[in-house]
Amino acid sequence: MKAILPTRKRWLVISSTFSNVLVTALATTSPVWAEDLALPAQKYDLSEWYLTLPADGNNDGKADNISVEDLQSFTHPSFFYLNNEGGLVFTSPNKALTTKNSTNTRSELRHMLRGNNKSVKTQSAENSFTVASNPIARRFARVGGKMQATLKVNHVALRAKYPEKPPAYSVVVGQIHATKWKKKVKGFGWGNEPLKIYFKKWPEHETGSVFWTYERNLPKSDPKRKDIAYPVWGNLWTDSTDPGAQGIKLDETFSYTVNVHGDIMHLRFESENHETIEYSINLANAVDAYGQVDKYDHPYGYTLDWNYFKAGAYNQCSTKDDPAFWYPACLGTGNWEEDEKNGDYTRVTFTEITVTESTPEEN
Repeated sequence: MKAILPTRKRWLVISSTFSNVLVTALATTSPVWAEDLALPAQKYDLSEWYLTLPADGNNDGKADNISVEDLQSFTHPSFFYLNNEGGLVFTSPNKALTTKNSTNTRSELRHMLRGNNKSVKTQSAENSFTVASNPIARRFARVGGKMQATLKVNHVALRAKYPEKPPAYSVVVGQIHATKWKKKVKGFGWGNEPLKIYFKKWPEHETGSVFWTYERNLPKSDPKRKDIAYPVWGNLWTDSTDPGAQGIKLDETFSYTVNVHGDIMHLRFESENHETIEYSINLANAVDAYGQVDKYDHPYGYTLDWNYFKAGAYNQCSTKDDPAFWYPACLGTGNWEEDEKNGDYTRVTFTEITVTESTPEEN
């Protein structure tokens, strides 16, 4: 017999057999069958992803991580769900639980080449991709890889104490992240990010900007370790001028393709009302995306690193009040209903998100 949910107008939780998973549905005035719940994994292939949320469903005081296995039967009413059009919605408040050593909240997927094979460690070559120049590339799950996504940014945070700080009003919607090693080898293993794709919109502007950054592969303690930003549509994060028609509106669809083939990261950004923008950068040397040698970067880029893709809503509007670059002291209470009402959150909706093997680029 089917299990029927009560019809009271509130969020109801159905606990699964997994300790850290909740399948959640909104009860309406009509009966809702538990087996008929709209789950993200029913529409999108999530068989190689795990999810980090700004929530604590298992009450352990940490941001929830939903495993690949558990994600197949998971949805969250506020932070990870399908909308009425079938879009995959990621929402992240300014103030909520964060991952270790971070002050930025996230509702974000992390790609897992191992799938649900837990005999392979998360932080391992067998669950990562690398570039072709890595002398032990054959030990990795994949050499290179290709992530394609189509999305629209629905909302970014509206309030910041230090609006002039670059991360204010911004969200990262796609990444390549390197694994952090306990013991560094030849200057690798810092856990840096060769790619972050940003959307930023100032509250008083009609449109926002899309840009991407490459992080020099250096220790966190090195003042030369910084993100080098490249424009796509609109401005870079340090430019407060109105991007106007050159920018992207909220709820305006755009796509990105990240194709790491051999040693080269090829980027393609597309939008119906904007020029297609492409970049290429070698991840195995210190040459930037304009073809110039960056004397401050690691001379071999990310050659030995273990990399993985991420996608979702990685909120950059940290509530931390600190003089450093990354902390705009955005407002937020930690009460989701209040923060949503005040606009102290970010929300992104994806209609495509796939990861495959890399492909040769056409000349």
